Amino acid sequence: MAMYNESEYITMNNESEYTTIAMNNESNYIRTTPNNESEYVFNTTFMPIITQASVNCTNPLVDKFIKIYFLPTMYSIIFIVGFPGNIIAISVYVMKMRPWRTSIIILLNLAITDLLHLSSLPFLVYNYANKEKWTLGDFTCKLIRVAFHFNLYGSILFLTCFGIFRYFVIVHPMKFHSIHKRRWAVIACAAVWVIALIEVLPMVILMKDVQDTVACMDFAVSVDTYNVHWYNAVLTSIGFAMPLLVVTLSYTSINCSLANGPYTNDAYKKKARRLVVILLVVFYACFLPLHIFRAIRIETRLYKVGCIYEKHIHAAYIASRPIASLNTFGNLLLYVAVGGNFRQAIQSVYKSNPYRQQP
Repeated sequence: MAMYNESEYITMNNESEYTTIAMNNESNYIRTTPNNESEYVFNTTFMPIITQASVNCTNPLVDKFIKIYFLPTMYSIIFIVGFPGNIIAISVYVMKMRPWRTSIIILLNLAITDLLHLSSLPFLVYNYANKEKWTLGDFTCKLIRVAFHFNLYGSILFLTCFGIFRYFVIVHPMKFHSIHKRRWAVIACAAVWVIALIEVLPMVILMKDVQDTVACMDFAVSVDTYNVHWYNAVLTSIGFAMPLLVVTLSYTSINCSLANGPYTNDAYKKKARRLVVILLVVFYACFLPLHIFRAIRIETRLYKVGCIYEKHIHAAYIASRPIASLNTFGNLLLYVAVGGNFRQAIQSVYKSNPYRQQP
């Protein structure tokens, strides 16, 4: 069992005595019973809870606003808009957008991973609306947390893949003409699913020893500090920083090519620039805050900081999580901005509905 850098722990042995439990720097602890008798107990399954210093540093008003109001409201809105939107997108791609081009294959996989990501949000809404009193079991908690991050990083990789293909098509259309073949899109999408799985596998291993049946906390604050520090550094570098660099360079080159190319003032340029704006906004406005504040929040677990800073950092990190899920809104705009064919396909689905009432 991994040891935690917290000063207090609580046992999960379902006994009626539950008072403050202080660690003695070993795998055993001292339990104080209700009649003030001390009892030395050997190691049982335990989970970290907030230290006394952290308790004093929490701001009840901020916690209440963010956890009870902001998070459930944001996740609910994202789910209500994004879930049916992605179902429509998947239906259109499957039924109406044949034959599939490389961009359609990538966007279809993006819609699937967004749909899976959105499927985890109702559980988070339940958790925060229930004041973080998780009642669905430890396995379900870990499954939801892992699925949330697996599909989040899958979305990042699919957007990066889409940007790379756009770069080849616009900047080097003749040199990489074979990139239009569907097999390259299929290979790229298969690689994305495998890489996203590899990225979250350490999270599964690290959370294996965390018995969190009370609050269902995020991995950044539930896994022991040393391991989560190094894992977050690797995950952020490979899962976000590298894709961010690739997307930025790709779309910078695309923008320069559009400015100097033969199609400077036509509709093709406007469409391509809309895609550039959407992709960069999604990366910088949605994904960047989460990774910045998560890294800072983990550092505050390693190095003691002032109480006022800890309160603000913790609040900013919590608030950044639903902002990352807002990328699903940007992706819906991306499906429409790719071309008029998508809008026409939606209209054809509606017109071909046999149950639609005729005027």
